[in-house]
Amino acid sequence: MNLYYVSPLLLQKLIWVPTRIILAFFGNLTIKDIDNTDLVKKNVIFACNHSSEIDPFIVPASLSFFSKFSPLFYPVREKKFYDQSGWRKHLFGGRFINLWGGFPVYVGLHNFEKALEDHVRILKNGGSLCVFPEGGRSHNGYVQPAKGGVAYLSDASNCPIIPVAISGVFKTSLIDFLLGNRRIRVQFGKPIFPEELRIKVPAYPSEDKGFYRERAQYVMSKIVGMLPEPSIQNQVADDIHLENIVQWR
Repeated sequence: MNLYYVSPLLLQKLIWVPTRIILAFFGNLTIKDIDNTDLVKKNVIFACNHSSEIDPFIVPASLSFFSKFSPLFYPVREKKFYDQSGWRKHLFGGRFINLWGGFPVYVGLHNFEKALEDHVRILKNGGSLCVFPEGGRSHNGYVQPAKGGVAYLSDASNCPIIPVAISGVFKTSLIDFLLGNRRIRVQFGKPIFPEELRIKVPAYPSEDKGFYRERAQYVMSKIVGMLPEPSIQNQVADDIHLENIVQWR
């Protein structure tokens, strides 16, 4: 086992039981279609919509304690990004997120290979990632267009992507949570294998690798298609060019 697996494995196992109990009791947690993860025999990339700070903790808690995908690793922003973020700088810009399995994305390089080199290495070494294709947390309750990173990671590592739709967490206050007013729902989609992405959105010559963004939009459409509002599902479930924002609750 690689040394960088140790602390994420210990932390995620240690926190799994209380997190699962708390989410089930206070958040009325519902987990749907977890059997879709059985369709993958090796490590994966979990791609999730992102509307709350607790999303990185919800995903591993939704898997089984003995999941073959444990521990999960995360692309995170560099420490300096959180310097003006109040309490978030201690959680996401501090040592904890590194111990939890967070590896920084080197933004501004305009080069997937350099920006995501640590994450490709993790995937090639058999680790699994939890990725938020939107590139950050939504501040307005709308799904944002995806960045290309998740598609590049799949292509570079030849790992499948499992789309994950999380709802019921946007603007969750502590009082709402403690009173059990939230209905947190996590749904796992069918795996999207690299071959499917390559067929749906073929590569084309481009210096900015724009086809990766289109492939990521295809993944995002699968996520949005699992969110609970029927109108949302009908609007974008099969649209690989998710141009605009789509609201969830």
